[in-house]
Amino acid sequence: MTIPDLSPLDRIRREVERTALRARNGIRMVTGIQRTDVGLSPKDVVWSRGRTDLWHYRSEQVSLRPPLLIIYSLFNRSYILDLRPGNSVIEHLVAAGFDVYLLDWGVPDEGDAQNQLEDHVDSHIPAAIHRVRELSGSDSVNLLGYCFGGVLSVLYAAHHLDAPLHSLTVPTTPADLQKLGPMTDLMARTDLDAVLGDDGMVPPSIIVQGFRALAPVSELTSRVDLIDKLWSDEFVGAYQAMSGWATGQVPLPGGVAHQLTRLVEDNALLRDRVFLGGDRVRLSDIRVPFLHVLGLRDHIIPEPAASPLVGLIGSEDKQELRLDAGHIGLMVGRTAARNTLPLIIDFLKQRSEVLA
Repeated sequence: MTIPDLSPLDRIRREVERTALRARNGIRMVTGIQRTDVGLSPKDVVWSRGRTDLWHYRSEQVSLRPPLLIIYSLFNRSYILDLRPGNSVIEHLVAAGFDVYLLDWGVPDEGDAQNQLEDHVDSHIPAAIHRVRELSGSDSVNLLGYCFGGVLSVLYAAHHLDAPLHSLTVPTTPADLQKLGPMTDLMARTDLDAVLGDDGMVPPSIIVQGFRALAPVSELTSRVDLIDKLWSDEFVGAYQAMSGWATGQVPLPGGVAHQLTRLVEDNALLRDRVFLGGDRVRLSDIRVPFLHVLGLRDHIIPEPAASPLVGLIGSEDKQELRLDAGHIGLMVGRTAARNTLPLIIDFLKQRSEVLA
């Protein structure tokens, strides 16, 4: 059925209505009246250590085991995976029948400034996995590490060869740290000690500036889109949720930042030069079923940085998905719901047990 074109008068009426809505929504945004709630999937804190919480998402439809534990990044807030109702990775995973947990690192402060990768890889992640197994009664877990959480996850799997892992999935995870493009150049030029705050942390403002430098035009174009679609409550809500997350970075412990700088300088993941607790960590020691997902338009973890990862993994059962998506769009939004998430869910389901 063909929808007839609007008459000139109807077009004028529509534009007048939209102009009024733009004014209303603009005032609400400026005054802070209009805010978008995020991270609404019901959950419970089932374990804590310092500022780190383990969340368990409520579900009455768990039909698959083992449980799924998500390891999030250290650079920003985890609600990007549970952005809004209808646009939520968590929703999709719960609806698919998984028993879903997420390790949220919280907002570190001065007391965490000396934290190292070992604190995350060798302490928090093993403790969280132990708690998930304890609560679920399962002998193993499926691990999903998102972005830098993927780096933490592969380091955990490689350093703990007896880890109770059923599978390992890592979207947007780099291996060739010399191919991060502007990010590699930025880290090489930055005097880390000069940017650390008095609390020994990399301030969120520095992290925001670094990510903005990777796509300097995107913020301008997104604001142009906002002005054009300010009349749409749905668009404004989605914009607020995403822009709030993009600028809501958290401090990064200086200890971790120094380690990351050395990893980039040595290209350590690619060259087997990662050391944790004095042990050399080799990704070739990972033997569990493995899935890597990369976005061909990812400007943060570009394809040349991500593509070598699957070749470094020692698993016989390993796959790589190369999808036409950017860094965020790979996991969030319509493209993710249509393409990425069904493929991840299918990979996990094929390696899961259906509960009676």
